[in-house]
Amino acid sequence: MKSQLFRRIALLSIVGVCLIVSTIGAQQLATETGGDPATARLVCKMIEKSHIGQHKIDDEISMGLYDRFIEDLDPNKLYFLKSDIDSFIKDRKNLDDQLLVGNIDFARKVFARYLDLVDQQINRAHELIDQDFDFTVNEEIVTDADAIDYGTEAEREERWRKRIKYEMLDLKLEEKDKEADIKEIREQLHRRYRTIASNLRLTDEHEILEMYLTALARSFDPHSSYMSPQTLEDFQINMRLSLEGIGAQLRYEDGFTVVYEVVKGGAADKDGRLQAKDKIVAVGQEDGEFVDIVEMKLKNVVRLIRGKSGTKVRLRVKKAEGGDTAVYEMVRQKIELNEQEVKGEVLNLQDRIGQPVKVGVINIPSFYRDFAGAQNGDRDFKSTEKDVRKVLADFNQQGGVDAVVIDLRNNGGGALSEAIGVSGLFITEGPVVQVKEIDGTVRSHNDENKDLVYDGPLVVICNRLSASASEIFAGVIVDYNRGIVVGDYTTHGKGTVQNVMPVADPLFRFRLFQPQDRGALKLTIQQFYRVNGDSTQNRGVRSDIVLPSRIDHMDLGESFLDNALAFDHIPRAKGVYNAGFTSGPIIDQLQKESMTRVKETEEFQKLEKQIDRLVERKNRKSVSLNESVLGKEREQDDNENNDLFPELNSEEESDEDKEVFPKSFYNDEVLEITSDYVNVLRQMKIVQGR
Repeated sequence: MKSQLFRRIALLSIVGVCLIVSTIGAQQLATETGGDPATARLVCKMIEKSHIGQHKIDDEISMGLYDRFIEDLDPNKLYFLKSDIDSFIKDRKNLDDQLLVGNIDFARKVFARYLDLVDQQINRAHELIDQDFDFTVNEEIVTDADAIDYGTEAEREERWRKRIKYEMLDLKLEEKDKEADIKEIREQLHRRYRTIASNLRLTDEHEILEMYLTALARSFDPHSSYMSPQTLEDFQINMRLSLEGIGAQLRYEDGFTVVYEVVKGGAADKDGRLQAKDKIVAVGQEDGEFVDIVEMKLKNVVRLIRGKSGTKVRLRVKKAEGGDTAVYEMVRQKIELNEQEVKGEVLNLQDRIGQPVKVGVINIPSFYRDFAGAQNGDRDFKSTEKDVRKVLADFNQQGGVDAVVIDLRNNGGGALSEAIGVSGLFITEGPVVQVKEIDGTVRSHNDENKDLVYDGPLVVICNRLSASASEIFAGVIVDYNRGIVVGDYTTHGKGTVQNVMPVADPLFRFRLFQPQDRGALKLTIQQFYRVNGDSTQNRGVRSDIVLPSRIDHMDLGESFLDNALAFDHIPRAKGVYNAGFTSGPIIDQLQKESMTRVKETEEFQKLEKQIDRLVERKNRKSVSLNESVLGKEREQDDNENNDLFPELNSEEESDEDKEVFPKSFYNDEVLEITSDYVNVLRQMKIVQGR
């Protein structure tokens, strides 16, 4: 049964982690940061020197670190007792002094206690799973952790009873087409908690250090973090949209590494033998002995399978069908993550909404850039700007379009240089973004490409999850009057720039070979501002035309994050011109026409009612554990979701089959606005030509 989107309760731990098997070989298993005191000391020095806030690591930061680390471990207050917190709290103002000399004993002590409590409570969870629950009783479970404190043993026991009851009820209500099998539900929950326990027991020393130093960095702002060498590698893969490996998605189940999906076009897909649900039980390199990976942490399995393109890896596999064991030898290869790259298509609106307009739609999932490829002079390095340029060229080859729609929904940002480059495709010259340095100096980053790749009407779609680089681009389009922004009331509101810098002693930082790989610090070092002088921080970029959206009413955005920097304003940049594609009267007219359609569209009116209920439920502190009450709420939500968003219940499509801009009442309204926009601009030209 497909899970329902936008379900508010987030009580369940995430256990089905999927990783792409990729780069760098097993020899790196020995390169761990561990609890090296030098790493902690260096991170402290780098934060104090380079963070834009220029705040010392002092008692205030110590208290923030204490609160954050404990909350990260136990966000729902299900493990630690009040007595535990009372024993920890004496260190609350001392962590700064300890860290500055490289002492992370507090993190080790707290995590060790946490593991003991997890083992204890998960054993209790298994007992509760096998108990019978009365789902006709009118009782509720608290869903707002801020509304409760760490409790006594009796209070914790009651929270766990309600947690297990809720999880059983949740699975029971998912089975809508048949009578729920309580035995199957219990086994599913047993598997869930066995996986949670196994994953936590496999936590390495360097992961504790990563959690602790990230909690420290996040005490300065919500976007700074420490990345271990392993996390840094995954970050780099996401930025370059390519990896080297066999091409398989894996997940951890009951101690086994299970193939979740074989990536199309990868080595495993071409080989044809490895299939979904197969279990990998051992890994060997081209030469040498197999390494048994049963009960091994998924991260470490992935790193064993990773390797340079052209090298060989051997997998001992227990087949899903038949249970036979086989050995597969595969040659690793480079795999492009095409599902995350820019895509475009031309839509004939005559077919879609009955309007004689051709629209080119471009979806930009992130602002990616292969920094290493660019630095090495690789002509084919991955770049958002290059891919958008290619799509625009393809539109011209198809006879041109009357307007372009850029879809930035859910685009969390990426490389600042790519946001500047993409912006430059739509303006002739001038500043794109202003950046304020640590010392208060402000400088403009200008469009370096003087060629105007597309000079027609432009519509940008954003939502609350459009952040950072997305907001730079949207801000440019608004400030130059280059086009209109449609979507949620405003974007995410992230107006800071992070730099990824290796954690290294200054004596060795610029050497080719470091004495030890200590990972990297992703640190907020700058603030960016729109060319009109406004920061996007907290406020984001407001849409010219707002459409009803459930996301718009959730607690999403910079303003909801701890330690977020404040909004501010600097002088307007020089050299900003008026492209003449928007004006107050144009936007007023488009808003009026859209509002009329929205009020007359049945799906939008149903959505408005859903939003009203969402807001009401969001303000609740608890949820009913009565099957009849919760079931009616779920049924109402599911029926409306099926009606409003039938695509949620459709079978999963392959990446090749997915539409860039699928048909839906929301997307169709964006196209209606685009058509109106084109017609308004055409009419203006006619009037001006008289």
